[in-house]
Amino acid sequence: MAGRRDDRVKVSIVGTGYVGLVTGLCLAELGNEVVCIDVVPAKVQSIMEGRAPIYEPGLDELLERHLRSGRFRATMDMGQVTGTDVTFIAVGTPSNEDGSLDLRYVRTAAEDIGRALASKDGYHVVVVKSTVTPTTTDAVVAPIVESSSGKRVGDDLGIASNPEFLKEGMAVDDFMNPDRVVIGASDERAAGVVRSLYSSFDCPILTVPTATAEMIKVASNSFLATKISFVNEVGNICKDMGIDMRQVAEGMGLDARIGKQFLRAGCGFGGSCFPKDVAGLAAEAERRGLRPRIMRAALDVNAEQPLRLLQLLDRRMDVRGRTVAVLGLAFKPFTDDIREASSLKVVAGLLARGASVRAYDPKAMDNFRREYPDVTYCSSTQECISGADVAIIVTEWPEFAPPELYGDMLVVDGRGVTRTKNYEGICW
Repeated sequence: MAGRRDDRVKVSIVGTGYVGLVTGLCLAELGNEVVCIDVVPAKVQSIMEGRAPIYEPGLDELLERHLRSGRFRATMDMGQVTGTDVTFIAVGTPSNEDGSLDLRYVRTAAEDIGRALASKDGYHVVVVKSTVTPTTTDAVVAPIVESSSGKRVGDDLGIASNPEFLKEGMAVDDFMNPDRVVIGASDERAAGVVRSLYSSFDCPILTVPTATAEMIKVASNSFLATKISFVNEVGNICKDMGIDMRQVAEGMGLDARIGKQFLRAGCGFGGSCFPKDVAGLAAEAERRGLRPRIMRAALDVNAEQPLRLLQLLDRRMDVRGRTVAVLGLAFKPFTDDIREASSLKVVAGLLARGASVRAYDPKAMDNFRREYPDVTYCSSTQECISGADVAIIVTEWPEFAPPELYGDMLVVDGRGVTRTKNYEGICW
């Protein structure tokens, strides 16, 4: 685990989402002075009142500690950039209709940062933390910052890429105990500033060209997403052949070339990273006249997995007029994030079939309610399944695991969470 550093750096971060807020608070934990900047007044107010606007284990404790220590604060004032040494861009990069990444927020952040830096004397480093298509830092961000600041890269301005590898639900631990740190920079001086933030970390620190750093991020996520889709396809075959995919995964994982992680078959991946990053890299490949067949196949398989859960249910019962308990709405446990969650397709399919839907998730119900306000939301697992005709498990929250919860009720399990008397697993 990383220790505290003696040499403090003054850091500004534009964006207070999962990446920006986690990065800011963890850098404060390492002893740096951090200011997070956002354009949404409610988010800034919530943060300054000690309430993180997102759920992430350990984040509230860090926020309370470093508001109190004075090493962390939030503001809407972009001018605060001038009082810092390095600025991270950690804004969203949503998908366009063709799958390419929408860089409007990155462009705006770069322009606002540059405008603020125009009045600063001395050296400053701008770091892209947002996930972007390779070459974005050099081809998009650097020219905008130069133009709006009047500074030149290599003189009084450094440009860098420092991709994040944070898993939602484990983001704080991932930041503080990383597998690796990747730094892409315009020159060694800029790389050195970013590297100093991680000097106490006991892990490989890889310094590469900026476009290489960007590619490492999206290629890593694309590979993991492809691995999941492959395993889900194998799981679908195992289901049809009466083979337990869990045992297959155990045997596969003992091969050191394959490894044990990401071998759990289920109803598909979601979240803000895997679907977007695969689609973004595929779109860039196609723009260049290449055919990203494996990545497109990974996305196609993933799009169909939640529908397999509904097909299994259809084989067992007609849900028209029946009550279905949906357990789990977040795309994964220990987060409140529903972006690209399998639950969105599952609930839509149930409603289209004429079912009455009751739902429970420990953290994601407020976010899901905005998409489906007419679903009945429950306060516990027991309340959700009480009186229901069938339970569908969509997210692998540990509290859904005890078989005794369900009695003789049909359970359609999309994640391999449990094994009950009346059971239908998506891949076993």
